[in-house]
Amino acid sequence: MKNNFDDQEIGQPRLLLQSVTKEFPGCLANDSVDLRIEPGEIHALLGENGAGKSTLVKMIYGILKPDSGTMIWEGNKVQVANPAHARDLGIGMVFQHFSLFEALTVKENIALGMTNPPAMDQLEQQILEVETRYGLPLDPNRAVHSLSVGEKQRIEIVRCLLQDPSLLIMDEPTSVLTPQEAETLFVTLRQLSEEGCSILYISHKLDEVRQLCQSATILRHGCNVGNCIPANETPASMAALMIGEEFEVAQRGEHPEAGPVTLEIRSLSRKSEQSFGIDLHDINLEVHSGELMGIAGVAGNGQAELLELLSGEVLSAADEILIGGESIGHRGSTKRRQQGLCFVPEERLGHGSVPDMSLNDNSLLSGFVSQPFLNKGFIATETVRKFTRQVIDLFDVRCPGQDALAGSLSGGNLQKFIVGREILQQPKVLVVAQPTWGVDAGAAALIHRALLQLAAEGAAVLVVSQDLDELLTISHRIAAICGGSMSESYDINEVSAEDVGLLMTGVSLDKSSTKPGPAQGALQ
Repeated sequence: MKNNFDDQEIGQPRLLLQSVTKEFPGCLANDSVDLRIEPGEIHALLGENGAGKSTLVKMIYGILKPDSGTMIWEGNKVQVANPAHARDLGIGMVFQHFSLFEALTVKENIALGMTNPPAMDQLEQQILEVETRYGLPLDPNRAVHSLSVGEKQRIEIVRCLLQDPSLLIMDEPTSVLTPQEAETLFVTLRQLSEEGCSILYISHKLDEVRQLCQSATILRHGCNVGNCIPANETPASMAALMIGEEFEVAQRGEHPEAGPVTLEIRSLSRKSEQSFGIDLHDINLEVHSGELMGIAGVAGNGQAELLELLSGEVLSAADEILIGGESIGHRGSTKRRQQGLCFVPEERLGHGSVPDMSLNDNSLLSGFVSQPFLNKGFIATETVRKFTRQVIDLFDVRCPGQDALAGSLSGGNLQKFIVGREILQQPKVLVVAQPTWGVDAGAAALIHRALLQLAAEGAAVLVVSQDLDELLTISHRIAAICGGSMSESYDINEVSAEDVGLLMTGVSLDKSSTKPGPAQGALQ
């Protein structure tokens, strides 16, 4: 691939990496990688999951140390000792996986991430100013454990912006933002760029890369395979450069004929157990055998509370949730798995997997109810290993093997493992939250195809996602949740993206007149 920048007259870069290499046992994560970022440039770092992007930026930020190679910052050769040193240099980072203390408040977490934080009352005022300026609403005094994934992402962004960085590294910053929130962030990033701040932007959303980034470096299997100008490419051509070949996009097909109702929610109301949670109001929903139902919504509108009730982590009245006509609302997670329900939570580490346990052990924890993993009280080790190997092979999970720790996988590869682990249990009902959060285009297509195939085989699939494009691509029917209330559901061919956007803000659709009206229970 031609390097588009070889013929340009370029001055001193803000950041220059030369032949940076990092190796882990059994994995060459970065192989002599070069990277050049100019002052005020928004530069994309693209690659498949496991291509080495996160390892590279962790070395820039001082979390990891390179085995070899050179880093030049503002014309001076440096070795970044740790993140505090990186922040002193003017390097900030917004993490894909949150580095937050769940028991502390928003402002306490932000203070811990600053080298010299101001007094708490002054910091609170600064947080509110940044939130207002950039459209990132947060309560500085709210405990982090009570926040949605999208709200936790906002903490990371606000924390970085408060430190006035010269280089801002953003790892999948829009993965849990709505299109409107993402566009607000883009305005912020363009403003920072105009003010001279450089931005290193990692994203699998290639349309937004084309909108936002002036240049891109592409990694494949740990190697820098060249540069491109995103505006001169298409999402498909950039994906092909990342993967090294063309890939098959998921095709939803026609809405299947309605099978029997497999998952049913009846008049489900629930007062949130969290101080700042969202109460659910009279939720009614049916998901039929053979269909994929999508639920759209902005983070913090009751998705977390609904998912807890569906998974069995929080119980409800018996007849409020049914599988195959049988009441399960009063039964816990294990009993629901026995009834054929599988679950993919939005948080991969700690909820969807135990980071310090192997992939084999994570398969056992999830599948012992439905799979023949136990024999007269003993673990059938070879059966577990065979199942795990099948997940790794079918879902192209890039890892050293079944014994790899879940926490050692890249975010996208761990997501493929968790989704594959649940699908291969052949559930009657699969509930999935944020199925492709932080996942590259090829892996997202693989997950989408697997979900649609599971539905085609007769399962009822419920996908809760903030990625509206994703839901419009794979759903047979779609609804939206706002303020703890569920909208009416619509056949995907009956609504546009704008229609669903209205539903996400609590506005109902009057199909007879095509005029929107106020949704029952919507936030005023």
